[in-house]
Amino acid sequence: MDFTPSEEQLAARGLAARIFGDLSTHERLTAAGTGTDAELWKELCAAGLPAAVEDIGLLGLVLLLEEQGRTTAQVPFAATCVYGLLAVAEHGTPEQCERLLPGLRDGTALATGAFPARGRVHIAEDGALYGAVPWVPWLRDATHVLVADTDLALWIVEASAPGAEARAAGVTVEPVETTAPWSAGRLVLDGVRGERLGNGPEAYAAVLATARTAFAGLQAGVCAGSLARAVHHTVTREQFGRPLSTNQGVLLRAADAHMDTEAIRVTAYEAAWRHDARRACEAQALTAAWWASEAGKRVVHAGQHLHGGTGADLDHPVHRHFLWGRQLDAYLGCGSEVLEELGLLLAGRAQGDAS
Repeated sequence: MDFTPSEEQLAARGLAARIFGDLSTHERLTAAGTGTDAELWKELCAAGLPAAVEDIGLLGLVLLLEEQGRTTAQVPFAATCVYGLLAVAEHGTPEQCERLLPGLRDGTALATGAFPARGRVHIAEDGALYGAVPWVPWLRDATHVLVADTDLALWIVEASAPGAEARAAGVTVEPVETTAPWSAGRLVLDGVRGERLGNGPEAYAAVLATARTAFAGLQAGVCAGSLARAVHHTVTREQFGRPLSTNQGVLLRAADAHMDTEAIRVTAYEAAWRHDARRACEAQALTAAWWASEAGKRVVHAGQHLHGGTGADLDHPVHRHFLWGRQLDAYLGCGSEVLEELGLLLAGRAQGDAS
């Protein structure tokens, strides 16, 4: 295994770090509220970063999402790349790729996914989709939604802004506020006809593994940003005439958070590398998801606690890391859920080897 980024991946990460660092400021995030920073998204698309993901692979995307997570930039980068660009590029027909990818590359089309499948969407005998998903991240911005039916077949559904037009088309988007500002919405499908993508359960499993890897990378960035803020606070804040960082308890807590962040990062890198190398990566994606959930939760709690009373201020930047970290802890399966999946997967492999 070699996780050393290529020149293209390093260049893309450097560009992403500059754009996110310059534009995803505390003031802009405050002004955006719970919505998307449209100007930042336009800047990222103008720089060609979404389009570059097809060339730099999932590992490159993980590197870009780390930079987004450091600043908790409110753009649908992960969702559009995972449920749109990569899903269509890897599982779409040549006609679908030719028709859908250009808009996803330049940002005129936005994608999200109603993942993981919870058996809430079913297909009728006439081929129409029915059901409701309580919340879907970035749904209020999306032009396309990737959904899975009860048989785990993937369908691309066209979405539009909330309102009468969407209801007339058989798709209702109802705004939903979550603990993280991800422009989420409730998706209701009432007889809409979707566009089939891929070959059923295999395509669903592949997209879910990709999503878990990508969002683990995002969590690594969220944790790194939270820890960086905690380090700055404890180094500059004094108590009893000396910096807080000189206290052994603070040092140990920060060290544990650093090790947890590195564990999230390296497991996400391994899963992404295996994906790009066309090797089996389902177990590695589950491992990365478990670390992102369990360790991510510990890191953002530590970051908030190390800020003392300041960490309880809802307007402080570190609180945004806390909200994102807790949302990513549960998204695509919390730690106990993915651990159960991983156990069943490994047990199934062991049984197969024994037979």
